[in-house]
Amino acid sequence: MRIVVHMLSYTATDADLLELFQRYGTVTSTQVIMDRDTGRNRGFGFVEMPNNNEAFEAIVKADGVEMGGRVLRVSEAPSRPTRLKSQPRRGGRRW
Repeated sequence: MRIVVHMLSYTATDADLLELFQRYGTVTSTQVIMDRDTGRNRGFGFVEMPNNNEAFEAIVKADGVEMGGRVLRVSEAPSRPTRLKSQPRRGGRRW
């Protein structure tokens, strides 16, 4: 299950998320989303956990936890829409 964590402090790292969520079970990956221009994190990130029961427990227990001076908001991440290879990507140049 993919979990989204909002309200991260701007000093939070992938390792910080890993440390927090390992308390609740096995963590496959963590990713704090970084701003391309500033190099600073954008205040949210993702955690992937293979066991849904552990993931639901992590969501309940980590939601509202204080980390780095901020209170975290934790929920299940919305599923990503699948894109067929034949579908063009949005954005880019318009002539």
